[in-house]
Amino acid sequence: MARYTGPRWRLSRRLGISLSGTGKELKRPYAPGQHGPSQRKKLSEYGMQLQEKQKLRHMYGLSEKQFANLFREAAKMKGVAGENFMILLESRLDNLVYRIGFARTRAGARQLVSHAHITVNGKKINIPSYRCKPGDVIGLREKSRNLQVVKEALAERAYLPAYISFNESTMEGTFTRLPERSELPAEIQEQLIVEFYSR
Repeated sequence: MARYTGPRWRLSRRLGISLSGTGKELKRPYAPGQHGPSQRKKLSEYGMQLQEKQKLRHMYGLSEKQFANLFREAAKMKGVAGENFMILLESRLDNLVYRIGFARTRAGARQLVSHAHITVNGKKINIPSYRCKPGDVIGLREKSRNLQVVKEALAERAYLPAYISFNESTMEGTFTRLPERSELPAEIQEQLIVEFYSR
């Protein structure tokens, strides 16, 4: 299945989560459509698992195949499968570009990476799914440092995670360590996703 390209706000309301991170989509706290505000049936166990999977998949902007492959890899690692999975998602280059503040959204960060504006340890990388390791330095190419969209995103950045350090003078962010579960999206119940793939 291809990546979702439809209306993001409708999807956010359907899933009950802000996919942009701004929360603007959820001014109406019910699903879209003429029957949205009406009483809805209680979700089955499978329905809850599926919805949780869709929340996380759309939050990080992955296709179904990418998402499933990454989960299988996380399940083979030592430790808790759900936490490993979220750490792998958080280690993607497009996500770290978004976390550093070079883009307002993950979709914007993905575009910056795809258009070859981003470097990792001084080397140009244009693969959004590139997995960064602790110690990697993520920056902008010389000719990309004056991009207006980047300047505006950095000016609006409200939060920088503890596992990332940012150097204002060089406009580089360092992925200092792997994140802990407490630093990752609290609204996601990863255990439901583990149960979904364990069926």
